[in-house]
Amino acid sequence: MANVGILTDTTASIPAELVEQLHIELVPYYIHRGMETLLDMVDVRPEPFAEYLRLTDTLPKTANPSPGNYLAVLMRLVERTKEIVALTMTSKGSGAYQACRAAVEMLRERMPEVEVEVVDTLKVAMAQGWAVIEAARAALAGRALKEVVARATEVARKATMIQTADTLRYLLMGGRIGRAQHLIGSLLNIKPLIGMEEGVIVALGVARTRAKAYTRMAELACQQVDEGARIQIAYTHVAALEQLHSLREQFERRFDCVESLTCALSPALAVHSGPGTVGVNFVPADSD
Repeated sequence: MANVGILTDTTASIPAELVEQLHIELVPYYIHRGMETLLDMVDVRPEPFAEYLRLTDTLPKTANPSPGNYLAVLMRLVERTKEIVALTMTSKGSGAYQACRAAVEMLRERMPEVEVEVVDTLKVAMAQGWAVIEAARAALAGRALKEVVARATEVARKATMIQTADTLRYLLMGGRIGRAQHLIGSLLNIKPLIGMEEGVIVALGVARTRAKAYTRMAELACQQVDEGARIQIAYTHVAALEQLHSLREQFERRFDCVESLTCALSPALAVHSGPGTVGVNFVPADSD
């Protein structure tokens, strides 16, 4: 067991087996569906939720965990360690970072001997997830708290997310369109490409077909890392597992994918991207 505990939220969309293997503690987001209040990845799972999204005319609302939710998980971690690193999704798209910081202050009042560092990844999905995974691996390798924080921060800074969807409808309905507003006029005719810059969703371009979208995603990746570079990559999707094969071929042809994961986006993220979404989240493998 590592001396440094690792905590994040469910939007990181880390595969369950890695969460267990790396001893990562998860704090679930909330999904408000009509009169129901559901816990992300606890009360609702990716596949059934994607089917619900296909049929609904009213998009559920999402909410970040409260300070109390974070505090409960911090207290669970304190049972085995007095040093903790908490990583949240971008503070520019959610109140999770602020809620986590508030929870840390409450913990310090009760247990001043516990040291907690909070990292705003300025990312989401597996771009956030890679920072969490590498932080957990550093912790399991016996790294000191400051080294774990440094590793998490470095990976978060270098991680890239590129995503395409069948429509921008879900981002628009959920109010998470960010700086991709100018694409709205072509909602029905394009495959939008989006990414994240400085913690905010941005438009990266458009394509007329999925095949062209996948080719363009690989081209955009080559602008972030050199073609042939060694990368760790996670393919994310919302009820679109079969469609990942073509995207994977594009990336495996252009890069040395030394670690490859396939991850369903958590329902709290699927709300804003919709069924049919596929994406890549990668980081240079030699960034350590």
